[in-house]
Amino acid sequence: MVDFKDFKTRLKIARSKQKMLEGDADKKGSFMGNAFKLSTELVAAVAVGTLIGFILDGWFDTKPWLIIIFFFLGSAAGMLNVIKAAKRMQKKD
Repeated sequence: MVDFKDFKTRLKIARSKQKMLEGDADKKGSFMGNAFKLSTELVAAVAVGTLIGFILDGWFDTKPWLIIIFFFLGSAAGMLNVIKAAKRMQKKD
């Protein structure tokens, strides 16, 4: 015959292991999401800054000066956004 106490114990152990594995998967997904968010913020700021510089260079005929200036402004803005977002993520954890 099957011992039900033994079965219950084995079932509890299996469920606890499964919960631990599910928790690890959630953390990995969360880390990947945060990393993607930070990288997207940086790339978007640089792209927008460069695009603004490109458009203004076309209007004022100052190529390549405004592209260079707005590239660096976009880079600085992107880094500040990444720092702010990382601080907010640390406060949540």
